[in-house]
Amino acid sequence: MAWVFGYGSIIWRPTFSYVSARPAQVCGWQRRFWQGSPDHRGTPLRPGRVVTLVEDADANCWGVAFDIGNQNSQDIFGALDSRESGGYVRMSIEVEFSDATCASAVTYYAPPGNDNYLGPAPIAQIASQVRDCSGNSGHNVEYVLRLGEALREIDIRDEEVEALDFAVRQLVENQ
Repeated sequence: MAWVFGYGSIIWRPTFSYVSARPAQVCGWQRRFWQGSPDHRGTPLRPGRVVTLVEDADANCWGVAFDIGNQNSQDIFGALDSRESGGYVRMSIEVEFSDATCASAVTYYAPPGNDNYLGPAPIAQIASQVRDCSGNSGHNVEYVLRLGEALREIDIRDEEVEALDFAVRQLVENQ
């Protein structure tokens, strides 16, 4: 059994086959819109904002763990390596399910210092950037709203995603 942990677009657009999917958390990490997307959700001149994991000893980040089995895991990871480009690296991480069982999983995160790392900014500034960016995978607004919707559907609360979802909706409605 092999697991992939998704905390961003992989939650609502896994693009790979899987045996099962379960909500799971990683401890000591938080989800933040601190990574630039110069291709999927923006351009090199106007990078969109997408999520990455940021270490925080007091935080837990909930997402979805996908059991991809072992049959074609090499192909799945090859495709994910291509998809999760632009500063993301593959890492092994321990996930914990709601029943307190744990599993080793693979996830992708964008460490500080990569070429597309944008770092923190006020929610209003991030929302404006999101409103103005679009790339090969679609508009950055779609990314934020679909992530917010996907988290709500599986009863995951994330204050940053909720705040940005609200701010982006306000900006789009007031255009």
